[in-house]
Amino acid sequence: MTAERIYRGRLAPSPTGALHLGNARTFLIAWLRAREADGKLVLRMEDLDHPKVKPGAHVSAIEDLRWLGFDWDEGPDCGGTYAPYTQSERLPLYAAALRRLQEQGLVYPCVCTRADVEAGQSAPHTEEGLFYPGICRDRFANYEEARRELPHGRLPAWRYRVPDNAVVSFEDGFCGEFSQDVSQAVGDFVIARHPQGAGYMLAVVVDDAAMGITEVVRGDDLLSTTPRQLLLYRALGLTPPTFYHVPLVVSEDGHRLAKRHGDTRISAFREAGYTAQQVLGLLGWWCGWAAFGEEVSLRDLLPRFRRSSIPHCPAVLSRRVRDAFPKAIR
Repeated sequence: MTAERIYRGRLAPSPTGALHLGNARTFLIAWLRAREADGKLVLRMEDLDHPKVKPGAHVSAIEDLRWLGFDWDEGPDCGGTYAPYTQSERLPLYAAALRRLQEQGLVYPCVCTRADVEAGQSAPHTEEGLFYPGICRDRFANYEEARRELPHGRLPAWRYRVPDNAVVSFEDGFCGEFSQDVSQAVGDFVIARHPQGAGYMLAVVVDDAAMGITEVVRGDDLLSTTPRQLLLYRALGLTPPTFYHVPLVVSEDGHRLAKRHGDTRISAFREAGYTAQQVLGLLGWWCGWAAFGEEVSLRDLLPRFRRSSIPHCPAVLSRRVRDAFPKAIR
């Protein structure tokens, strides 16, 4: 196998809160995908959502992952060829990518608030979110002109100029064929809210390409954002990875996990005296690789890993699960 064909996956926690069961299940699948392929695994901290970043959360995330038994080949704690592995330390790369898009006339500054966008809707918004009707598309000559329109302390966002009939199709490794006309689904989309391009949508494309990631394993709540990212890959002349979107862990009412559903933080299980093997047994059961209540390690799960065993419906934090971990999930 040549170096170019070596599998390279990644774990990309965001230090906006504690690692919870839902994150851990997705990371389990990502870890197993990489280890099954005898590939490399990268840990990258995605900390660009500054207002929501919790002090010390990046340290806690690493502690929780290590407690569960995860390892990685490159990351902020061990270095590697593509360091740094924390997004807030990679700002020059995003600025360079933004300049390339600017030179092609593919982005423009936008001063619209969410209320402005909502007011411009001609129909109820779809599951992809609000449709942007191009209010600022040709409104300003440059960024500084847009900035003067805003109160002190507020900055324009950068939007990608989506061409008409921008149909993007790709084969997801788990969900199958997915197709979306980005121009009709979301319109011109925000790639960054930082003047130098530091924002999730642009940064994740730049980083995955720069780090040679060959497959992205993540929650299926991000499936509909992938066509937007593929447009950015094309515009920047970068090779995209393949994608593998898996169902989330949800509450019995079908909603994403929240505080009202109980404490699902990995640290809560640690503090309550449960073992990593008990938690991994639950994650493995949700994926079809362990019996309910079985205690397993990551190494135990590796030979059991079967992509076909992962249910195509969300994992549910059911009463049975709650009763099995009463000291943690209250």
